Amino acid sequence: MASKIKVAAVSYLNTKPLLYGIERSDVFNEIDLILDYPAQLAKSLQEGSIDMALMPVAAMPGIPGARIVSDYGIATEGNVVSVAIFSQVPIEQVKTVYLDYQSRTSVQLARLMLKHYWKVDVELKPASENFIDYINGVNAGVIIGDRALKQLSNFEYVYDLSAAWKAHTGLDFIFAAWIANKELPADFRERFNAANKVGLNHLDEIIAANPFPYYDLHTYYTENIKFHLDENKMKGLGRFLEMLG
Repeated sequence: MASKIKVAAVSYLNTKPLLYGIERSDVFNEIDLILDYPAQLAKSLQEGSIDMALMPVAAMPGIPGARIVSDYGIATEGNVVSVAIFSQVPIEQVKTVYLDYQSRTSVQLARLMLKHYWKVDVELKPASENFIDYINGVNAGVIIGDRALKQLSNFEYVYDLSAAWKAHTGLDFIFAAWIANKELPADFRERFNAANKVGLNHLDEIIAANPFPYYDLHTYYTENIKFHLDENKMKGLGRFLEMLG
């Protein structure tokens, strides 16, 4: 019997629609699914301990043989809501920004937007697990994922990073994509791609199974997150990777 393909993803709310179809399709029998936080997935793929991951696109340049292997991922055409700089003062008064340790793409996007869009000179600090407690006064922080959605009403200022990207470049943005470090069988890729799409037709079911009082998930899944990586999303990715140098 062929060995299973090791596939990893995060278990945030934003991945639920993609994982829904994968977990219910025949392709699920051919994979070992591992859940972890985004930055760790990139490390595992780089080390070769997994074959494919729904992972931050900013990590692609550091992974030998990295390639996008699906038409689905986590993208946006403007406000994503769940990736933002949170602050109690306007961005021009901020002196320090704590960077969420869970993601590389969001951190790199924050660096670029602080420099090129807001044009502020701030100290960037890697954040510890309880860094949200330190966001006060002139200290701001990048918060991502479900934690960001929970914090929306707790801060005076919320600067949506993909909205800033759109305003600065006019382009869409991809946060995460299914990335492999090797060539995968074409028939597997085709079936895996089809499995990703299934959950997008079952959003009501997914929302019902994941009660979340902090933010309307129907809005999140239909307006904020865009799961299909079309040509405009790929253009945005090209520009992002170019800016990272």
